[in-house]
Amino acid sequence: MVLNIILTLIVLVNGTFAVKFIKNLLANKNEAMNEPGNPIAMAISSFTLFFLSTFGISDFAISTVLYRKLKWTSDKKLPGTLNTQCVIPVAVMALSYISSISVELKTLIIAILAQVLGAYIGPRFVVKMNVDVIKKFISVGLLIAAGLILMGKFGVYPSGGNEVGLAGFKLISLGILSFVFGALNNVGIGSYALTMATVYALGLNPGVAFPIMMGACTFSVPVGSMQFVKYESYSRKITLFTSIFGSIGVLVAAFIVKSMNVSMLQWLVVAVLIYSAITMISDIRKAEKSDVKVTA
Repeated sequence: MVLNIILTLIVLVNGTFAVKFIKNLLANKNEAMNEPGNPIAMAISSFTLFFLSTFGISDFAISTVLYRKLKWTSDKKLPGTLNTQCVIPVAVMALSYISSISVELKTLIIAILAQVLGAYIGPRFVVKMNVDVIKKFISVGLLIAAGLILMGKFGVYPSGGNEVGLAGFKLISLGILSFVFGALNNVGIGSYALTMATVYALGLNPGVAFPIMMGACTFSVPVGSMQFVKYESYSRKITLFTSIFGSIGVLVAAFIVKSMNVSMLQWLVVAVLIYSAITMISDIRKAEKSDVKVTA
């Protein structure tokens, strides 16, 4: 019953975005089709972006580099585009994972609500913090988490558990950390890798991270994205292609993830944690180089 309510809410919230987007697209169809971007290249990139995103690799990070390099959208419309492009694919991810991967409803609901709440009220606190300092601590934490999982794989350290739900202190910890991850999303620090590391550290089955990650995003992202559509501060063309071809990529990847056993998922988590840590370290170095140039 509760699961059906969650799935229905996902459809309603994201369906509302879809209606607003389609109305805006049809009202500006000529302008949309004249926006930059080769249709074939967009179809391939959309499929690839959200195929990888389904495994927990940030589509925000890859899209930012890709769209700037190919000049598919302006810097002014980039933030809106990054949000609107992922609404429908993430909804498909959430529906796929929540309906098929076993996770205790209490654990799922608390994690989702905490992350959505963090995304809503967290920015007023997070924006006052130094983002690069946060990234340094997180990147080290992700590498340590990856190291612990590897040690578990080779029998040096106790490996993660197979639980699908939490209680007591562990559940409270998940709620608090999910709130923090939701807040960090607003300063460009994705929650995917952090959620994976947390789920593993608390002894849950690695697969549980997927419905939690996508469930939180599918409620928080559409709300902000509707505002970008309202003020027309996004790329209609990119959003159209990702909504179609990105969703296809999601379905292909989700089928692969759901067929993986725990051991394979652990290797996947390690890869995502290391990739995310390296990406953060790279961002910090680029920012430091830019500061040096400005100072000079």
